[in-house]
Amino acid sequence: MKYQNNKVSNMKITYIGGGSREWARLFMGDLALEAQMGGKVILYDIDFEAAKQNAIIGNKITVQETSVGIWEYEAVQTLEEALVGADFVAISILPGTFDEMESDVHLPERLGIYQAVGDTAGPGGMIRSLRAIPMMVEIAEAIKKYAPKAWVINYTNPMSMCMKALYHTFPEIKAFGCCHEIFGTQDILKTIAERELGIQGAMRQDIKINVLGINHFTWLDYASYKGIDLIPVYRDFIEKNFETGLITSENPRASYFDCLHRVKFDLFQKFGLIAAAGDRHLVEFLPVDDYLKSPELAYEWGYTLTPVSWRKSELLEKEARTKRLADGEETYVVNHSGEEGITLIKALCGLGQVISNVNIPNTVGQISNLPTTTIVETNAVFERDTIRPIVAGEMPTNILALTIPHVENHERILEAALKCNKDLVIEAFMNDPLIKGKATDEEIKLLVDDMIRNTLSFLPTAWKEQV
Repeated sequence: MKYQNNKVSNMKITYIGGGSREWARLFMGDLALEAQMGGKVILYDIDFEAAKQNAIIGNKITVQETSVGIWEYEAVQTLEEALVGADFVAISILPGTFDEMESDVHLPERLGIYQAVGDTAGPGGMIRSLRAIPMMVEIAEAIKKYAPKAWVINYTNPMSMCMKALYHTFPEIKAFGCCHEIFGTQDILKTIAERELGIQGAMRQDIKINVLGINHFTWLDYASYKGIDLIPVYRDFIEKNFETGLITSENPRASYFDCLHRVKFDLFQKFGLIAAAGDRHLVEFLPVDDYLKSPELAYEWGYTLTPVSWRKSELLEKEARTKRLADGEETYVVNHSGEEGITLIKALCGLGQVISNVNIPNTVGQISNLPTTTIVETNAVFERDTIRPIVAGEMPTNILALTIPHVENHERILEAALKCNKDLVIEAFMNDPLIKGKATDEEIKLLVDDMIRNTLSFLPTAWKEQV
């Protein structure tokens, strides 16, 4: 990597999961729009043909007239080839396939346990972690061997568990997790400020916030726009619009990812802090009867459950589009994705300073009343070759009580994955708020057995003796 005249050239970025049908191309598009950096992007994926297709697409993007960042894309077949000489490593993988995710999400429904997403918390998130952790261990070991000084950006869920596995395996790793859920909450605050205060032309980045929590269960105890305290503005809006929620389009239920934000509004009324993730994620961290007792209750709260059958059909569409893009039958239209990964890479290269939310260990006590081993999500300052965590303060006692069971389960599931210990998985299930009160001990044990059995092809062989 070479720095000269406020530009960085000859960079090497490794993308693990380089056959991605969505995230890799968003990453490519953002790189194409960045004039201060250039170099080579190495795409590695267990599906080498998918990585090769993306390399073709990436090289087509870089020669478009609108592309100001010049990058060469290449697919490789081994982690060693991918990592040697890397300055940055991005990790964006799917732990398993959607067949395994179908079991994660829908098998618990036989006990009346529903999940809106199923990739972070709840039974689905925990079983997904069992698949993800060995993958992250392998990746961390390879980074330690071939690129120990590289900065590592993780996009993969479950975020907290993936980050724990990376740091457990390679404590000196320079890794951080990026999640865009906070950005959506800033957009909500911007919209409310526009409607309530008559503000025009505000940007998401103009909303200054203090972030504290764990990934997908994050909270804001401070929000302002150019010196205006937005907490009372948010409170007033909720009082007037609680029943209808926040409607920003003609059809607010057009997508499985849409919601009316009524869960956020209810949590603010209960706790006085702004819940800063999508409603679909938030509900999976809370007692099951509150918001996720049934699909009908979810609908009443203004969100819907995402069936894995939809994800499967969407994948087929994405695969067909990938072929069209690679074959030149369709041109990839480059637009900024709204993600901040490339902006953070720029800052770490010395091309400015950025404050953004980040998932890293709580080593400096960013959240003072959580253990230092917790992967927390708070703000941090990004600048040349360093990340400086910003101390967010103490988590309020009532929110802490909701968070601790998940922090404890992160420890259980990490140890369970590393030691192939089914008893720890059962303990974690029994400690999860979506499961408590929904099943007997024997039913939970049987569910764990069946869910693990359905994902054995992506687990170490020692698990076969456990079920």
